[in-house]
Amino acid sequence: MTRLDRWMHTTMNRGEAAALHATARRRRAVVAAHIALTAAAVGAWLGSVVGDRFWCTLAPAVLVLPWCVAMGVINGATRGLLELRDRMLDERQLAERAAVRARAHTLTTWLFAGAAAGAGAVAWFADVEADVMLFSVLFVVLVVLVVHWMMPAWVAGLTVRDEPDDDFPGE
Repeated sequence: MTRLDRWMHTTMNRGEAAALHATARRRRAVVAAHIALTAAAVGAWLGSVVGDRFWCTLAPAVLVLPWCVAMGVINGATRGLLELRDRMLDERQLAERAAVRARAHTLTTWLFAGAAAGAGAVAWFADVEADVMLFSVLFVVLVVLVVHWMMPAWVAGLTVRDEPDDDFPGE
């Protein structure tokens, strides 16, 4: 085990922020906040690309810190399931990671199919100019790419089980 592996394992298994992800309700709230922060950052970045708004260029820089904190809480809740190398995980964790990735891949496949169907329906039934349609398709592709990138973390954060209590019943 390398020094980096030990540091990553230690970082992902620290207990200081355990209260932030101790219950399923808190984990759902953190994942929802992370989804909202991701959407806001992508939307602001796209607004800075096509718009003249100064706040659109500053918003991703302002959102990066809370986004990183939320991502850290998700990683802490999953004990680094998606971040640690294979050799750092046991067989159960490897199987859990494979299941999370498979579920996330299925969800993003359906999302991409729906986005493609929606873009196709708009192109077929609406009288849209070519440049607007091109931007819309690129927007959809970017959004699906970001969701595909983040979906395993969101699924892992939503499906992780509560830690068992240290106290035994009757004590």
